[in-house]
Amino acid sequence: MFTEKNNFMPMSENLKRWQCELRSDADKAKIGVLSSFFKTGKGEYGEGDIFIGLSVPKNRAVSKKYSEIPLDDIAVMLSSPIHEFRLAALLALVERQRKLRTDCAGRKIIVDFYLAHTAFINNWDLVDLSAPTIIGDYMADIGSADIAFSLVNSKSMWEQRIAIVSTLALIRRGDFAATLRIAEDLLSHPHDLIHKSTGWMLREVGKRDEAVLRVFLDKHCTSMPRTALRYAIERLDNEIRRYYMTLKR
Repeated sequence: MFTEKNNFMPMSENLKRWQCELRSDADKAKIGVLSSFFKTGKGEYGEGDIFIGLSVPKNRAVSKKYSEIPLDDIAVMLSSPIHEFRLAALLALVERQRKLRTDCAGRKIIVDFYLAHTAFINNWDLVDLSAPTIIGDYMADIGSADIAFSLVNSKSMWEQRIAIVSTLALIRRGDFAATLRIAEDLLSHPHDLIHKSTGWMLREVGKRDEAVLRVFLDKHCTSMPRTALRYAIERLDNEIRRYYMTLKR
């Protein structure tokens, strides 16, 4: 269940404007669909999350304008019980990180801030729209995946998803080692959301080097969760997909 931590912090005028703009672009008719899609019911992974009905493109268009806002304000947004406000904070951080492309010290500040607030990065879209840029690109640039290797050992499912999804940035640069190592670590994970993200990253590896993916599958397909396997083989030829699904049986 979601809990808010920083609601005692005063709101700046910029923060008030940011939230007002987001609310003005929201569509209440979408609240029910989003609440169901992101599993906010009792006992579900998004239990207690609140939606205002804002699309990602509209959120991104607004939040880009606030990428230079103080981190204290972003912390307020990130601690909000409103899902789209937390996403807005992350989209602003993504834009800020991109602007700091040549400023390694500045980017590390964003990385450290992100890692200090992972308790609020607590749904799959929040992870997927932020981790590859904020964590992944940074790891690729410094030549180390230690952040991801640390997160995969976390007790938090969301930190584990950050670990595997952040390696997308490494995959895009032709470096598959971290993805394959973390995927192996997550093969026995109990949650479907981790199966999906692991299969997704393996599929991304296969799109760039099918042989590497098939070596992994030849070793692990019989022990992989079925969902992870289906995601991983999605882009392979029909005959090859049937072969691996037959082995899985």
